[in-house]
Amino acid sequence: MILLAQAAQSQSTPGGSPLAALLPFALVGVALYFLMIRPQRRRMAEQRELIESTEVGDEVLTIGGIFGTVRYVDEDSDEITLEVSPGTTIRIVKSAIARKVSVGEDEEREERWLDDEVEEGRDGDDGTESGGANLA
Repeated sequence: MILLAQAAQSQSTPGGSPLAALLPFALVGVALYFLMIRPQRRRMAEQRELIESTEVGDEVLTIGGIFGTVRYVDEDSDEITLEVSPGTTIRIVKSAIARKVSVGEDEEREERWLDDEVEEGRDGDDGTESGGANLA
């Protein structure tokens, strides 16, 4: 009982400096800056640089997952015209560009798609095609 009273009395009297009490908060603030704010600023700068460097002929991927080729860049309204297939164009805002697609990556994606089409057309190990009526 006496120990509890002494502990309560020692905690009620201020013995440390006010700077020592603020030190943990300052450390948390510094940690948040280096772990969250600084990397986010770097990503924003990289995205801004990507958008500014986009020009006609670039292959891009939008944040909606649409691949296309830049056909027109309107600097006044921040719009870009993308050709998503031969003869089909869409208008998007520049900020909708997620990244540029390299030529090798585009060819690799097309090869994977073709391989998937061939695999989906087969019905197992016997090599017969599935999905159609058997007329024989």
